[in-house]
Amino acid sequence: MLGFGLGLRSQHYNDVLTGRPDVDWFELITENYLAPGGRPRAILRQVREHYPVVLHGLSFNIGTAEAPDFDYLKQLKALIQEVQPAWVSDHLCWTGLHGKTSHDLLPIAYNQETLDQVASKVSQIQDYLGHHIVLENPSVYIQFRSASMSEAEFINTLVERTGCRILLDVNNLYVSCFNLGLDPYQSLQALRPDCVAQFHLAGHTHNSSHIIDTHDQAVSDPVWELYAAACKRFGATATLLERDDNIPPLQELIAELAQARAIQQQALDTQ
Repeated sequence: MLGFGLGLRSQHYNDVLTGRPDVDWFELITENYLAPGGRPRAILRQVREHYPVVLHGLSFNIGTAEAPDFDYLKQLKALIQEVQPAWVSDHLCWTGLHGKTSHDLLPIAYNQETLDQVASKVSQIQDYLGHHIVLENPSVYIQFRSASMSEAEFINTLVERTGCRILLDVNNLYVSCFNLGLDPYQSLQALRPDCVAQFHLAGHTHNSSHIIDTHDQAVSDPVWELYAAACKRFGATATLLERDDNIPPLQELIAELAQARAIQQQALDTQ
């Protein structure tokens, strides 16, 4: 359990390197640090001297029937060997076809055919990297007619078949359930208790009829409440606060992260 971390953003590079903030670990967007030279990789090496790191990527494209991108995996494997992340994560979605990237996290149909496809790809990636990977549940806005199982059923079977684990984005779970008219607490309880390696917390934009996962706001009260329930369900779990737009000063994020510490501790104390 790494503790409580922040997504490393370029706006905070100087504060992190000079101030050594009270953060347990940092999560890095993998694609920003793949190039062996340049400032981002140099920054990463400096951060890694003082903090554990986790690599969080966007390019496994796990939801397509296409073979893994082994050129990307080769770069990732070299980065893993250099910085020794605590784990490597990506998203349970698809991001492109035929070499074209959508720059978006696109949903998959939760059915047996997709499960077989995703499980095969996860196994290939894990075999190549020599590590089990962690996959994040995406925010979704539609439900496929071809879906024949819930997200929790899909995840539970995938974890059992491949040994991968889940990055449970509590905000994404809340967003998806609101958009699809589902109960987030029932969805939370349906996940097997040993499947979660990490939590994400983030903000969203509520548009009355639907919610968009924007990562540009503070964590909302309903997501904090769901996070407390997740801590009771899954126990002490590494937690990461994300902010990708409208990024505030580092100390404001650290204060919000302290709220996550307090909520998890209270949840564990009342188990």
